[in-house]
Amino acid sequence: MNFFESIRVSLRALQANKLRSALTMLGMIIGVAAVIAMVGIGNGATASITSRIQGLGSNLLTISPGQSNAGGVRGGAGSITTLTLTDADKIQLDTAVKAVAPFTDNDYQVVLGSGNTSTQITGTTDSYATIKNVTIASGRFITKADVDSNARVAVLGPTVVTNLMGDANADIIGKTIKINSIPFQVIGVTTSTGSTGFMNSDDMILAPITTVQSRLIGKKTLRSILVSATSADQMQTAQDEITLALHQAHNIKTGKADDFTVQNQADTLATMTGVTQTLTMLLGGIAGISLLVGGIGIMNIMLVSVTERTREIGIRKAIGAKSKDILLQFLIEAIVLSVLGGGIGIALGTAGSSIIGTALNMSTSISLTSVLVAFGFSGAIGIIFGVFPARKAASMDPIDALRFE
Repeated sequence: MNFFESIRVSLRALQANKLRSALTMLGMIIGVAAVIAMVGIGNGATASITSRIQGLGSNLLTISPGQSNAGGVRGGAGSITTLTLTDADKIQLDTAVKAVAPFTDNDYQVVLGSGNTSTQITGTTDSYATIKNVTIASGRFITKADVDSNARVAVLGPTVVTNLMGDANADIIGKTIKINSIPFQVIGVTTSTGSTGFMNSDDMILAPITTVQSRLIGKKTLRSILVSATSADQMQTAQDEITLALHQAHNIKTGKADDFTVQNQADTLATMTGVTQTLTMLLGGIAGISLLVGGIGIMNIMLVSVTERTREIGIRKAIGAKSKDILLQFLIEAIVLSVLGGGIGIALGTAGSSIIGTALNMSTSISLTSVLVAFGFSGAIGIIFGVFPARKAASMDPIDALRFE
């Protein structure tokens, strides 16, 4: 019997027991679907986190104040105030450093006519737009002249405009808002970018840092200093230059602890990506266990099938079928069950990943690699778990098989 005849006989045998074949494939379908869905969700989470971190700024370095240490108890980063505008001025723009933007922030009540809202007021400089990729939908951004003159001007996010006037597209340029009872003129509205997961840039007001420090906060210290490196390759060089400049500005001697922290965006991105990839592998591995369960189910059903068809095997051997023909037939049946189940599982896993992503309001990503691995694994399981039942059928003595009741 040739190969194609073996396939035809195998398919006919599976078709004769449709319900049992479907139930046998179910374990493989669930296993493959789970692997595809979990890996897709994990890849989507990785891409989402990467996008959000990159959305915080281009080649971003964040300088934060140091930690307090009272009675041997260390506070968190920023628990002492060690950064000022003078420190920002010490960081020189060069081949490694593209832009520097000091900033400080706090929440205040904002009023315009009958509209009012509580939002974050961020004091910064004109370089903030370059570092944070801020674009203006209408009006203009803060200028160096605004910072130097302590101008009471403000750039609003679209959510703030909506909260104050009921419509993000309302004409608010030139109007005067009151921030903590102090009047500020609106000079611009930013383009909507949405929440990054760390902050919502649409729900904030940007103002000159000198004005915010003197009129609102009443302190000369900074929340942090943002620095944009000229390129990803220059981030470490920029970090080294920043550290050297602040050592000199704060008179920190060699061997002494820094009273500031420089956080590299690339390090944060690598850490977060590593965590999500590990979780993706863990979820995929857990889901992969169901593939093994499905393989065991296939072997179990194939062993039952061999027992039920003992007389058939004996008759076929008696009329000339060789052991390799019997082996091939049962092996093909096991492979068809696993591969067909794998194909259905891929379709369900892709659909399931999309549905879960929509429900969780996150993107998912089905990679070709995960599909090929899951499909190849399902085929391999069919071969591995189908060999033993197939060998058992092929090794039967035809006389004993004919006597079987």
